[in-house]
Amino acid sequence: MSSQRPVRLGVVGAGLMGRELAAVCGRWSQLIDHPASPEVVAVADPNPAARDWFQRVPSVETFADDWAPLLEDPSIDALYLAVPHHLHEDLYVAAAAAGKDFLAEKPFGIDASSAQRIAAAIDGSDSFVRVSSEFPFFPGALKAYAYAASGALGDILEVRSQFAHSSDIDRNKAINWKRRVETCGEIGVMGDLGLHVAHVPLRLGYAPSSVYSLLDNVVTTRPGPDGSSVDCDTWDNALLACRAPQPDGTRDFSMLWETRRIAPGQMNSWSFEAWGMDGGVRFSTRTPTTLQRFARRDGEQVWEEVQPGNVSAWPVISGGIFEFGFSDALMQMWASYLAEREGALGDRFGTATVAEAVAAHRVFDAALRSNVSGSAERP
Repeated sequence: MSSQRPVRLGVVGAGLMGRELAAVCGRWSQLIDHPASPEVVAVADPNPAARDWFQRVPSVETFADDWAPLLEDPSIDALYLAVPHHLHEDLYVAAAAAGKDFLAEKPFGIDASSAQRIAAAIDGSDSFVRVSSEFPFFPGALKAYAYAASGALGDILEVRSQFAHSSDIDRNKAINWKRRVETCGEIGVMGDLGLHVAHVPLRLGYAPSSVYSLLDNVVTTRPGPDGSSVDCDTWDNALLACRAPQPDGTRDFSMLWETRRIAPGQMNSWSFEAWGMDGGVRFSTRTPTTLQRFARRDGEQVWEEVQPGNVSAWPVISGGIFEFGFSDALMQMWASYLAEREGALGDRFGTATVAEAVAAHRVFDAALRSNVSGSAERP
């Protein structure tokens, strides 16, 4: 077995995903010959109840009510920054100025200008930074990506990337920061879910050249802390109809990016589909054990179903016959980030980059402009 470098992690924002990271570290021995051995040693959050959850994690030594002590602690190797969107810029820029490596939460700033300022700060630092996007690490998603990247599609006809869940289907659900422009940003659901749909297309080089948006604010008020009605002013659902150039530049193809907080019949589903003149592929986390591929054979059009198995980007001790889930995808994302930080990722699929997060923001900004103009806009 290769040696593992200990990595001391600090968590800023002690919510659900910070807790998931602690659980991931507890399962790290499932990975085979990974170069890093992470543990969460510090947590910062102004909410005492959120911080106190980490009392159950034996490796945590530092509990702080703001992020400054974690940025100043030289014993912390890398940070996971999981705070609301309006706090991204100050925190991410400060972390870069402190020379800290970090995994940032999407959307990487409250708007496109903020994302660009963060990226400039990182460019001027020694920090190694990537952005959270775990769903492409499902085995079926990896196979779909590899199929599209291989050129098997031929002349591309259409690409669809979607994230749909039903977190807001209950009109009586209390308001939270994701439903307010001042904390979530004017991009609304695109900020909350958009990098999930942008990551694979952008990695494949499918960069939108124009964007026409259909944005929908379905539930305009929600109960506040005292039960009174509060304006809910972010976009609940967003459909972006894009044009993107073929990899060889010969012509454009159509591409749909879809993010929905209100999607009846869905729980938390990510999907990617691509069709071309020679082939096609589609995968959804709703049916994670199967991948579908299209081909023309002997004059017939054939969709075949493939079982990708538990074949991860980074190898694991679990047998390939077992089934894969969200917690596995999250561990694979962290395995990717920490391996790349060690210079050991190789040709494995990588975590979303700063450049991809900024490019996604440009698309979302074009979507906002299209919503006002009623026309397609250039990112």
